[in-house]
Amino acid sequence: QVALYKSVPTRLLSRAWGRLNQVELPTWLRKPVYSLYIWTFGVNMKEAAVEDLHHYRNLSEFFRRKLKPQARPVCCVHSVISPSDGKILNFGQVKNCEVEQVKGVTYSLESFLGPRISTEEMHFSRAPSGNSFQEQLVTKEGNELYHCVIYLAPGDYHCFHSPTDWTVSHRRHFPGSLMSVNPGVARWIKELFCHNERVVLTGDWKHGFFSLTAVGATNVGSIRIYFDQDLHTNSPSYSKGSYNDFSFISNNNKEGIPMRKGEHLGEFNLGSTIVLIFEAPKDFKFNLKAGQKIRFGEALGSL
Repeated sequence: QVALYKSVPTRLLSRAWGRLNQVELPTWLRKPVYSLYIWTFGVNMKEAAVEDLHHYRNLSEFFRRKLKPQARPVCCVHSVISPSDGKILNFGQVKNCEVEQVKGVTYSLESFLGPRISTEEMHFSRAPSGNSFQEQLVTKEGNELYHCVIYLAPGDYHCFHSPTDWTVSHRRHFPGSLMSVNPGVARWIKELFCHNERVVLTGDWKHGFFSLTAVGATNVGSIRIYFDQDLHTNSPSYSKGSYNDFSFISNNNKEGIPMRKGEHLGEFNLGSTIVLIFEAPKDFKFNLKAGQKIRFGEALGSL
């Protein structure tokens, strides 16, 4: 069954869905189409910056709708906030170079992030390299590596934001499959997140290494990062297992891209998953429960 599902041309289907989303709907058809979607997925349009359904010319504009400024207050007390609306699938310390995608189902940290980025591309000093990939990511003695997985359902707000104050120095894009990341499928397919197309942003925050990964899914071939105009996702062809790197550090910009907590970072076309992997002192605590709903701006954890 797994092999059969993997053989489904999800990338082709997602591109077809993307083209359909761009088709301008007649004004008279917009309200019934969007109302059906709102009813099916429980969308709260009272939070939308524009509540009038006739305003959205196509499904793509409706999916990427913005919120009213006051709809998502950003927590100023805790150091790490949720970058998006969604459901908490998993969180905690990274153990044995593996991360849980859902309870009991893991994937390799190195397969997910790809080979370690050279020190020259990161503008902070590293601690002496450890033996494991996990130890090599930790830059400061006494720190641990943590992770948090957030699943965005089709009815959720589709933009994502900076989860903390940090500097993005590198982008790694993995073209890949576009299988569903629904928690039911995530329990079924081991290393699902390593098979799917994803965009890994890495850099540093005040405690060392920090990364945010946007994972694509069926009908979510489009992952957009606002400050990265060179990124193009869901291309018609790709080499399995390949990836391409881009450094935001150059002769003209030696610092990378500074991001403030809560600042707009990117968007999905429909709904998907965000994975945070970051370094923090041992007394970092998550303020979460597995399976809980969370909204952008709410606290994930703090010291």
